[in-house]
Amino acid sequence: MRNRPWDATLLTKVTLVFALVMSAFPIYYMFIMATRTNEDAVETPPPLLPGGHLGENVERLLATEDAHFLTGLVNSAIVATTVTVSVVLISTLAGFAFAKLRFPGSKLLLGLILVTMMVPLQQMGVVPLYELMVTLGWTGQLQSVILPFLVNGFGVFMMTQYTSQAVPDELVEAARVDGATTMGIYRRIIIPALRPGMAVLALLVFMQTWNEFMWPLIVLHPDNPVVQTSIAALNSAHGTDYVMLFTGTAASVLPLFVVFVLFGRQIVGGLMEGAVKA
Repeated sequence: MRNRPWDATLLTKVTLVFALVMSAFPIYYMFIMATRTNEDAVETPPPLLPGGHLGENVERLLATEDAHFLTGLVNSAIVATTVTVSVVLISTLAGFAFAKLRFPGSKLLLGLILVTMMVPLQQMGVVPLYELMVTLGWTGQLQSVILPFLVNGFGVFMMTQYTSQAVPDELVEAARVDGATTMGIYRRIIIPALRPGMAVLALLVFMQTWNEFMWPLIVLHPDNPVVQTSIAALNSAHGTDYVMLFTGTAASVLPLFVVFVLFGRQIVGGLMEGAVKA
């Protein structure tokens, strides 16, 4: 049987398997250490099979007063979900406007959005942003880590490009002729066509927000953290307790892993569906 140009060679398959093992092994080892003791963590060679101390380690993790780990998990879920919904909604609206609506200054506004992607605004604006939070009285509260991330320049640019390719101009014009309003076109035409891109953007934004560390560390109080600052507090309280750190890190990664397992196939399937339709 003749090989097709896109058939993977043996070298390609071996390389992919090697890359998969190298990428997955640190995560696997982290979960293994979460079931072990500190004595096992310093063994040579390191253990590669699960132990029987997971429940004990989780109890110790939740009982660590300095970390407030359970509070951090709940806060991260609230912040990441709120930011994701806002970014996806605003990005699809803006993408629709920039791609399919004609208004003065649209190219200039889109150019300004691209500029925000080139400049590290969070690092450069951390001082005035912190002063704003102090003025509003929001320091130590979750809205201080939600508000600055409700709009995402990358999301607007991504959905603008996706809308340009996924929605033909003729379809929008036909809807106009039939008497559809702008918001009616958005609800009935744009959203169904953009679902694959919205799913990918939601996943990226959720991961980025969940892993955010610097700004929550600055603006939140230690007794009301997100999960990443909880791990930092855990590291300060248990600098030599390797198993505790592994357990906390594994617990923080688990929600992302669950999201990938539950929705990864739908996201890939939606992308393929959108590609076929395009």
